Amino acid sequence: MSFYDTAFPGPEMHIINPIDYNMKNPRLIVAGIGPGSTEDITPAVIRAIQQSDVIIGYKYYFRFIQFYLNENTLCIDTGMRSEKERAREAFEQVEQGKNVCVISSGDAGIYGMAPLIFEMKKERQSAVEIVVLPGISAFQKAAALLGAPIGHDLCIISLSDLMTPWEKIEKRIFAAASADFITAIYNPKSVGRYWQLHRLKEIFLKERNPETPVGYVRQAGREEESVHITTLGDFNPDDENVDMFTTILIGNTQSFIWDNKFITPRGYYREKSDVEVKNIGQEIMINSFRTIEAELNNPNIPLGKKWALLHAIHTTADFDMENLLTVDEHAVEMLYQAFESGKIKTIVTDVTMVASGIRKGAVKRFGVDVKCYLSDERIPQLAEEKGITRTQAGVRLAVEEHPEALYAFGNAPTALMELCDLVRKGKAKPAAIIAAPVGFVNVCESKHMVKPFTNIPKIIIEGRKGGSSLAATLVNSILSFNDAEQLKPGRDV
Repeated sequence: MSFYDTAFPGPEMHIINPIDYNMKNPRLIVAGIGPGSTEDITPAVIRAIQQSDVIIGYKYYFRFIQFYLNENTLCIDTGMRSEKERAREAFEQVEQGKNVCVISSGDAGIYGMAPLIFEMKKERQSAVEIVVLPGISAFQKAAALLGAPIGHDLCIISLSDLMTPWEKIEKRIFAAASADFITAIYNPKSVGRYWQLHRLKEIFLKERNPETPVGYVRQAGREEESVHITTLGDFNPDDENVDMFTTILIGNTQSFIWDNKFITPRGYYREKSDVEVKNIGQEIMINSFRTIEAELNNPNIPLGKKWALLHAIHTTADFDMENLLTVDEHAVEMLYQAFESGKIKTIVTDVTMVASGIRKGAVKRFGVDVKCYLSDERIPQLAEEKGITRTQAGVRLAVEEHPEALYAFGNAPTALMELCDLVRKGKAKPAAIIAAPVGFVNVCESKHMVKPFTNIPKIIIEGRKGGSSLAATLVNSILSFNDAEQLKPGRDV
């Protein structure tokens, strides 16, 4: 343990008029001195330093408070990684009747001395009164230098495994990445810890777009300060500017870089959007779509496919749709134009539930008929005569009367297979096929049968999943495509 007086090199001391704490009994003050500049130390901490008999801290930090020390202040350094010694010395000094201030860089409660002081108070069953004075944390200083990156929910993770097993740290990284937190990284790299930051980047890239903003600041608030802005994909964990003195900030899905600043919006502009909302139902749907978009693993897909995907996830609450939805190139856009121009006059569905889910306002606006032949009086006899299902029979009649309709399947794979057979025979030329039957028998096969028809626009839900509501919402996505750019669903809700 080393003791040293106030013979610090540097400018003449700046003494602030002290404010009396009126302490009847000595107190132990735990103070955060900020990241490293005198401008970032709070007035409350300055007063505590000036009125303390003893200041205890890591020697490196004393250079940041030297201007506020009084002549008779005893400064005690217990050295790096001697936090418990530092805390024990603080209690012993207070118990001798002295006013003691323990200093931490940044905020004393964030990877600082405050928790340890309280733990030791509990261990010693001490009656010493503890006062914690907050300071500007490194991530706050870094954020201010980068722009406005922490405008929404955030978390802080230290990559140091001295106190926490790496397995637990990695779980926290996964949680932060998947929950779309803005994430501040402390202790990102040291001489002995060179690979952990690479692993963090790998994990985040599984959940975030490579274009996600990343900012990192070394020695924030100090003479050696350096500020850097990049993207998650381009971020280099081996950058020489990344070490134990560096704080890293990773944005969320709303963060962006503009004018060389890293910005995360809180959402005020969305709240004041000039997009006209018809009713509360549409407002809820708009907010739902925005939530879904923010949670997509890959939002950088063509607008038509994204619009269909948002509808599919909104209907099912199943983000696996990102993997299951197949949309032919420009299919949604072209089909919307076909409806708008009057080229498509009829939508045929395999079951009545699909027809019921197609929005009436939309089909009325385009002058489109929606037909399901299951209720047609001719169906039972035709099905019995041919030894086929009623949905198959419905497709046969539909093709006879509307061979160029848009066909939407959400239930019956046999109906989809029937249409494929009729296409191959040249009896049907559908404007498009929405293939979303659900089930276990012939479901996957029916969808595979559609794929060779390269001249027919298709939207397919791969695998066993599907359903009437899903088929209907995919139709609705086409009929409302002109609202896609504004992300304004629910016109006909």
